[in-house]
Amino acid sequence: QVQLIESGGGLVQPGDSLRLSCAASGRTFSTYAIAWFRQAPGKEREFVAAINWAASVTYNPKDSEQGRFTISRDNAKNSVYLKMNSLTAEDTAVYYCAARKYQPTMRGSDYPDWGRGTQVTVSS
Repeated sequence: QVQLIESGGGLVQPGDSLRLSCAASGRTFSTYAIAWFRQAPGKEREFVAAINWAASVTYNPKDSEQGRFTISRDNAKNSVYLKMNSLTAEDTAVYYCAARKYQPTMRGSDYPDWGRGTQVTVSS
């Protein structure tokens, strides 16, 4: 089991960038896949991006063509980051990081460990 704490959310304007952080506890962090999900008001939870233990990344196909999001990890700091560029109002949501052993999936139900989320609001 790993404990996760998200940070870096806030209120930004359309077109701005933001970097979210997910700090994890546990000595075996490097063996975990970490994913970012988001949930907007009144909408279902949505997969954003994931990174496996070897730093191989997966993005939601809906966003991959635009390339606005970049996920990365720093095992020495037990952290995963999500850099978001060219934010729009449609990116407004609570962003969660989640962990599972080794390989990521795009299904939230596959992740046993979750953080409490960080709010991202994009508004002018």
